[in-house]
Amino acid sequence: MINTLHIKNIGIIDDITINLNEGFNVLTGETGAGKTLIIGSLQILAGGRFSKEMIRNGESHSFVEMSIYLPNYGYEEDNVIVSREINIKGKNTCKINGRLVTVNELKTFMNNVIDIHGQNDNQSILDVSTHIELLDEYANKELKLIKEEYKNLYEEYLNIKAELAKNYGDDKEKQRKLDLLNYQVNEIEEAKLKVGEEDELEARRKSIMAAEKIASNLQEAEGQINTNAIDAMNIAIKALEKIESYNEEYSEIANRLKGAYYEVQEAARDLAYLGEDLYFDEDEQTKVEERLDLINSLKRKYGNDISEILEYKEKVNDEIYEIENLEGYIKSLKSKLSKQEELLADLANKMNQIRNKYAKELIKKINKELKELEMKNARFNVRIDFSETNDFNKNGLDKVEFLITTNVGEEEKPLIKIASGGEMSRFMLAIKNVLADVDKIPVIIFDEIDTGISGVAANVTGEKIKQISKTHQVICVTHLASIAAKGDYNYFICKEIENNKTRTKVKQLNEEEVLEEIARISTGNVSEISINHARELRNLSFKEIA
Repeated sequence: MINTLHIKNIGIIDDITINLNEGFNVLTGETGAGKTLIIGSLQILAGGRFSKEMIRNGESHSFVEMSIYLPNYGYEEDNVIVSREINIKGKNTCKINGRLVTVNELKTFMNNVIDIHGQNDNQSILDVSTHIELLDEYANKELKLIKEEYKNLYEEYLNIKAELAKNYGDDKEKQRKLDLLNYQVNEIEEAKLKVGEEDELEARRKSIMAAEKIASNLQEAEGQINTNAIDAMNIAIKALEKIESYNEEYSEIANRLKGAYYEVQEAARDLAYLGEDLYFDEDEQTKVEERLDLINSLKRKYGNDISEILEYKEKVNDEIYEIENLEGYIKSLKSKLSKQEELLADLANKMNQIRNKYAKELIKKINKELKELEMKNARFNVRIDFSETNDFNKNGLDKVEFLITTNVGEEEKPLIKIASGGEMSRFMLAIKNVLADVDKIPVIIFDEIDTGISGVAANVTGEKIKQISKTHQVICVTHLASIAAKGDYNYFICKEIENNKTRTKVKQLNEEEVLEEIARISTGNVSEISINHARELRNLSFKEIA
């Protein structure tokens, strides 16, 4: 159940908090006070669409948050906090217990928490495609596992059909495709690519490009030593030898020069050897460049690197094999499809039997509800058409349509033929009341479903909603006194003007205020007579329920 609902900056709502309770919560109030905005806020929190025009004038964002009591739902705590914030730029922030989630994740979660039934549902049920969903919801306990198994097989079935539908065209088109694929494979195979060779080639190209520069500088260094340094040192040594007898220092310098002379000679020989070992081949450079150009050309066509190019070749080979063996491949697929159809047909038959079984129950229960809702001459029926041609769809081979007649002697007709909004509202309530016995959704919200009904029908409608509230938390927006009188907790929605701005206020009413509100709804004013009438309605409502 919803414990607390907090709404901020939506329409004329600036900042309100509503503490809700178990049982039947009734919302009444002035026209345009914000009742619709409260239900709209719940729809937003349930993952519904949001228009930025809903953001309160002058504010940058809207925020909705609720605390929900969900025992045995797999959460660490029984109280779950759900929130959604939307700013003026359209950015969504959704959270469940403080954890960021997507709008779809929020919607999936809330689908199991609240069921909002408003006047729009009277339009959605006119869509025949919803009828099988409602029947399946009623038969869910017995149908669920079979339907899940069918769903998985149906997905495989669609994949096989899609594969069979793949078309390579006529023989000319097929040959053209094969020629192209074979050309691609041959081009890659002729290249004889090896993983890692590109790095080796790049390193070799760098070395080759540097070889010429290295050789030139080695040669220059050796030439300078041989032609300049060695000769100069030899002349200097001989000159010092001629005068070494005059001073020991001359002799010492001469000896030092002789040692350096031999070192320089050794360096010259080493430079010569290095130059001889340095290999530079212009033909090799050309080959390396051509190989790298080839690899780059293949990369532009087939992949970002050699590994991807080779993977692409394998895929092309597989496609070539598939085309060349197309007849056998199609035969294999058709065999798989046939087996899949047998499995699907078996499950579809089982689902058909279950649906027919529960359709009888649904017919009986809804007709009982319609009588109690003052539609005594109405007759509801479920038509299930089973396809004998294996025309499978996501629900099997069944097409389900709800039919109804509202007057004696008339033929059953599709729901869209029901002209009265009041009749449609009561019919939807009948369905909700029956499904409430089987669904596990804890919160049901009724938004002005009393449209077009009054008198005895309105009173019975209130009784039905009250009955639902025994097993679900019910939140109901109403304009009818006979429904408001049955509320366990009544809330008054009004609006006030403060600082030239309109804002919504919500107040939980005490018993005296409840009587005044019922009186206001009944007659438009509060008087002793209308209060007594309200008290009578209130007493009668709880006496009937008891």
